[in-house]
Amino acid sequence: MKRTWLGAVFAALLVLPPAYAEDVSITARSIERFRIGSAETHFGALTFRGGFSYRSPSSRTLSSVSSIRIRDAGRRFLAVTDTGSWFAGRIRRDDDGRPTGVENAEVWPILSRAGRPQPRKGMADAEALAIAGDTVLVAFEGNDRIERFRPADAPFEARAEPVALPIPPRELRGNGGIETIAVAPRGSSLAGEIVIVSERSVDAAGNLLAAFLGRGAKGLFTVRREAPWSATDGAFLPDGDLLLLERRYEGFTRIGMRIRRLPAAALKPGAVADGPVIMEADLGNEIDNMEGIDVWQDAEGRTVVSLVSDDNGSFLQRNLYLEFLLEADAQAAATGASR
Repeated sequence: MKRTWLGAVFAALLVLPPAYAEDVSITARSIERFRIGSAETHFGALTFRGGFSYRSPSSRTLSSVSSIRIRDAGRRFLAVTDTGSWFAGRIRRDDDGRPTGVENAEVWPILSRAGRPQPRKGMADAEALAIAGDTVLVAFEGNDRIERFRPADAPFEARAEPVALPIPPRELRGNGGIETIAVAPRGSSLAGEIVIVSERSVDAAGNLLAAFLGRGAKGLFTVRREAPWSATDGAFLPDGDLLLLERRYEGFTRIGMRIRRLPAAALKPGAVADGPVIMEADLGNEIDNMEGIDVWQDAEGRTVVSLVSDDNGSFLQRNLYLEFLLEADAQAAATGASR
């Protein structure tokens, strides 16, 4: 009888909803200049607005941020880490609106379909994030898959729900799977379409595998890859063009990042999408292992580009949050060219 009672208690504990939220203390250092030792503010089509490096006393609690989505005109954010966590909070700003740090930060484990944290890194490696209406979409690498979580305002205790992956998992390379999920604005020519792009998984011609989510095999296309660059995230501009963040790693001192603008008209099934580089940086600038990008509108209606880095849990690397404005003339020129 005693064993039966203990067994029942143990079974009940296994299905209790978890409450794993952890408030995180974060320290930040402002970054006032993007190019080291220079007051220059213009970089390609972007103007540097400000940023900061940040860290938590417990690197095991907060590290390896891989994708971010900015909310409420730059006040709040939701991010994921490749160690299997949600990271949420508010961006602290100075009187001029420049970002200076993070407050009200929380870290939660991303729950599995069984409602539990993933038991190992190969299942927990979250690399891409998007918000589509009341749904949050997350792409995982290692065990390649896309899962949805609801509601979007509080996905932390939601169990994962599977989403059909249009690219066959056998085509996704190890440590080179889906790194971009981006939702096109409703008012753009792509009208809410969801696009995914792989990091380094390529077709026979060497182009990155990509697809429109929800169209199955009919939604497949590719993005031209220029080695040694790999895609690490993407976000749509208001007009439907896709900004693709790319990373170059050729040894510890030869690290770079760039942003390519793929026109909306180039994003279609069966196509090989390509577009111009609108900004590029190396270690002469305040960059690290740049993994995440988002695009949003501030209170004045300006288009803001946010970038984040993944420190890989290493004391040799940094967590960075950077903001740029897309220059109005560059935006207008690109919009006109796409018509």
